[in-house]
Amino acid sequence: MRFWLRTEEMALEEMVQRLNAVSKHTDEIMHQDIVPLCAADIQDQLKKRFAYLSGGRGQDGSPVITFPDYPAFSEIPDKEFQNVMTYLTSIPSLQDAGIGFILVIDRRRDKWTSVKASVLRIAASFPANLQLVLVLRPTGFFQRTLSDIAFKFNRDDFKMKVPVIMLSSVPDLHGYIDKSQLTEDLGGTLDYCHSRWLCQRTAIESFALMVKHTAQMLQSFGTELAETELPNDVQSTSSVLCAHTEKKDKAKEDLRLALKEGHSVLESLGELQAEGSEPGVNQDQLDNQATVQRLLAQLNETEAAFDEFWAKHQQKLEQCLQLRHFEQGFREVKAILDAVCQKIATFTDIGNSLAHVEHLLRDLASFEEKSGVSVERARALSLDGEQLIENKHYAVDSIRPKCQELRHLCDQFSAEIVRRRGLLSKSLELHRRLETSLKWCDEGIYLLASQPVDKCQSQDGAEAALQEIEKFLETSAENKIQELNTIYKEYESILNQDLMEHVRKVFQKQASMEEVFHRRQASLKKLAARQTRPVQPVAPRPEALAKSPCPSPGIRRGSENSSSEGSALRRGPYRRAKSEMSESRQGRGSAGEEEESLAILRRHVMSELLDTERAYVEELLCVLEGYAAEMDNPLMAHLLSTGLHNKKDVLFGNMEEIYHFHNRIFLRELENYIDCPELVGRCFLERMEDFQIYEKYCQNKPRSESLWRQCSDCPFFQECQRKLDHKLSLDSYLLKPVQRITKYQLLLKEMLKYSKNCEGAEDLQEALSSILGILKAVNDSMHLIAITGYDGNLGDLGKLLMQGSFSVWTDHKRGHTKVKELARFKPMQRHLFLHEKAVLFCKKREENGEGYEKAPSYSYKQSLNMAAVGITENVKGDAKKFEIWYNAREEVYIVQAPTPEIKAAWVNEIRKVLTSQLQACREASQHRALEQSQSLPLPAPTSTSPSRGNSRNLKKLEERKTDPLSLEGYVSSAPLPKPPEKGKGWSKTSHSLEAPEDDGGWSSAEEQVNSSDAEEDGGLGLKKLVPGKYTVVADHEKGGPDALVVRSGDVVELVQQGDEGLWYVRDPTTGKEGWVPASSLSVQLGPSGSAQCLSSSESSPGSAVLSNSSSCSEGGQAPFSDLQG
Repeated sequence: MRFWLRTEEMALEEMVQRLNAVSKHTDEIMHQDIVPLCAADIQDQLKKRFAYLSGGRGQDGSPVITFPDYPAFSEIPDKEFQNVMTYLTSIPSLQDAGIGFILVIDRRRDKWTSVKASVLRIAASFPANLQLVLVLRPTGFFQRTLSDIAFKFNRDDFKMKVPVIMLSSVPDLHGYIDKSQLTEDLGGTLDYCHSRWLCQRTAIESFALMVKHTAQMLQSFGTELAETELPNDVQSTSSVLCAHTEKKDKAKEDLRLALKEGHSVLESLGELQAEGSEPGVNQDQLDNQATVQRLLAQLNETEAAFDEFWAKHQQKLEQCLQLRHFEQGFREVKAILDAVCQKIATFTDIGNSLAHVEHLLRDLASFEEKSGVSVERARALSLDGEQLIENKHYAVDSIRPKCQELRHLCDQFSAEIVRRRGLLSKSLELHRRLETSLKWCDEGIYLLASQPVDKCQSQDGAEAALQEIEKFLETSAENKIQELNTIYKEYESILNQDLMEHVRKVFQKQASMEEVFHRRQASLKKLAARQTRPVQPVAPRPEALAKSPCPSPGIRRGSENSSSEGSALRRGPYRRAKSEMSESRQGRGSAGEEEESLAILRRHVMSELLDTERAYVEELLCVLEGYAAEMDNPLMAHLLSTGLHNKKDVLFGNMEEIYHFHNRIFLRELENYIDCPELVGRCFLERMEDFQIYEKYCQNKPRSESLWRQCSDCPFFQECQRKLDHKLSLDSYLLKPVQRITKYQLLLKEMLKYSKNCEGAEDLQEALSSILGILKAVNDSMHLIAITGYDGNLGDLGKLLMQGSFSVWTDHKRGHTKVKELARFKPMQRHLFLHEKAVLFCKKREENGEGYEKAPSYSYKQSLNMAAVGITENVKGDAKKFEIWYNAREEVYIVQAPTPEIKAAWVNEIRKVLTSQLQACREASQHRALEQSQSLPLPAPTSTSPSRGNSRNLKKLEERKTDPLSLEGYVSSAPLPKPPEKGKGWSKTSHSLEAPEDDGGWSSAEEQVNSSDAEEDGGLGLKKLVPGKYTVVADHEKGGPDALVVRSGDVVELVQQGDEGLWYVRDPTTGKEGWVPASSLSVQLGPSGSAQCLSSSESSPGSAVLSNSSSCSEGGQAPFSDLQG
């Protein structure tokens, strides 16, 4: 760089010197260095022609200046006279001017007085050397005589440095100057045209001025180019190069125009030169031609100097642009290579199974292929840099280190790839040997398990079994590990603690299996030899595999030695071994043999669990690297459709989170249970909370499916599938997490089946239940997100407990009469969502589409606050029906489940919610009672007086703005039942006449009656009707002929429970009997008993519900906010 700058400075200095010389030489040629006058400046003065330079020469070559007869000579201003004299004397060459000028003053037609004045004026102001002054005196006799006399007497006035000669006639002039050097007006033959001469001088001087200005312009432009700082980026350098090129082209155009002008002037002079052979050609014309030629030579010199400078400057800019391109490419490639080196530095895993190592090798090959583009680019860039150095680039000191660094990075990458491939190849070789050994051991175990004991009782059977064992042992040399220390030494470079432990366990398993074989072999030999008397042989039991009641299935990392081929080979014998072992179990009388068989089956389940887990992790990684990561690859951006931009999270959900959980945590923890697969349930239980991530993935699945359907034909997916060599498209792999979470419960069931009597059976059962719970939660959440039209936040409703589709009838009471809402005989189809704080009623709507798009949506209709909900567990006539009622039966929903089992599950879940809310209500009431005991003592919740209960019931009725139901309401729908016969009333232990024993109702504001009975009856105590005395809580005056008129506060005795919520009671004061609404009565348990209200179901005449008239708050139901606390 510095060398080039010095070179450029030298080039600039040389060009400036040459251009300065051109300007100087131009001035010298035109003599403007002495007299800076041009014809154009005094053109008007020259046109007066009071003096001219005809081009004639004296005998010694002196230039001749002619002063023609000019009457107004005396009137010419001194300044003009001086300018013309100065200009005319500057035209001849310095050599000719040095000889001296000859002045010819023509005054033949003038007077003596003017002659004298002219000569004196010329002599006084002539600016150059004079050689001779020739004066043609007046031709008139008088004037000529006068001039002779006057000249003699006034000779002193004419004393000059040169002689002044008075000539009488033109022939006398010819004696001093040849005719050929005089114009025609002086009797000569010299061709002279003053206007033509003036045009020529103007053209020559204009050209000279153009040459000078061009040289100065190029000098200034060169200085500007040299002083321009080199930009630091490609774009700026390109801009500077373009701008300078444009300016250069403009300067070259100016040069071209100047040369054209010069040649045009020279051509016009050349025409005169062609006529120069004639006597009329003067010396000044030849001098003019020489002047133009010299100016053209100077112009050519100027162009050559500038071209030389521009070539160097252009080379500098082009090299600068090359350097900027190289530096930019270096930065980009360096960043990529650094990232590649950092990436390959993370490839430290040598694999923990054959499939894992093969996957790592494929990853390494894929990584090498992807990185190869960057490496090749780096090598190509390094070659470009070397080429710049060979072309003598000015920045060699900057380019060479970068080329060396690029080569070093490429070599480092290649070496690391080779090293990593070598390690993985060694690991692959070791795992193949371990896999072969494990496969050989498994085949041996299968062989032992497939030899039934009953067939070995005969000599032939024993010998056949012995031959099978001996034939199998012959294959040991090519299948088993020979020396452990040899393996350690041979694979020292890749052995870590885990792998060494794995090798040790495989070797130990191999030794144990051989020991079992040798024992079996010895036993069979004895059986084959002892056949003198029949005995019942007992097959020797492999002690190494039956050391505990729940033995370990062997020392092996199931999935670590698995491969696609190995898995296929094991699954076949696995199923065959099951059937064969089930048959052989009948022939074996030993519990140890059965435990050995179960252990083998548990090992196969564990092997399948690990094999599928590893395959699952590999598939997730393949999707994340082959699809998700490629969406951020700039080289693949052109293949992405606009609909996929910034949609990676929608398409893949939280798959990366799932992958990291399984790869870093769950898979490694599963491997710890290889030796004890019956305990694998603990692994699931410890990580059960982590499995909640699948809920988020499944909730996003509909959006992912929708996006896939819109963009499935995108070239991006096709290219990724081609690179991965996948036969299935991406949507099949996006379904893998959903399939995997459902696979676990099947494997746990299978493991539990073979671990009934083992230590970890309880953990397996709990893990199975937890996985099923997660599946249920995932399924529920999928339905929950499909709810539309709900204005609030579903999260505020608490945990979703259950959801399902039901047939629903409504039976509400409004105002003063009981009516069937819209006379609904046909049930509504509703999908119910039971939360901790509310139950939602939605209408299920099937959507058109495919896959997840076909999933239903739920249109929200209404919700019930669980703080004001009660249930009636049984409805007469249908074991699948139950009631959900709201606000003390103001709203009643008869719900029919698809099956009795679903109904029972829902009733139990609702009961749990109501019980927990009741408990919370009790605790809140007790807390308030304690706070107010000083100022306002409150009775205990279980001992509310009848009057207190009546007032509370009346207050609730007033607040709800409803009146007790009259008998007219019942009569309108059905006639009153007949009075019961004598002796047919309730006894102290009687129940409802028609209600089954399991009928009953629950509400969050209810308190159980006879709780001890309820506990003894298994929780059914609330469903029994209680006879005794009741207090009337609402007036009842209207009704049919069998109705009893009662008023609030009256006490009646219960005789019989009737249909449609009517009870038959007796007034002990008057002895009258009749029907009254059950909702108007409160039971009396004694002096300290709380008043209870017995209300019947409006949809089932025989069902009844016991509800506490005093709730957690004075106004009726407890506030929702209290229950939330």
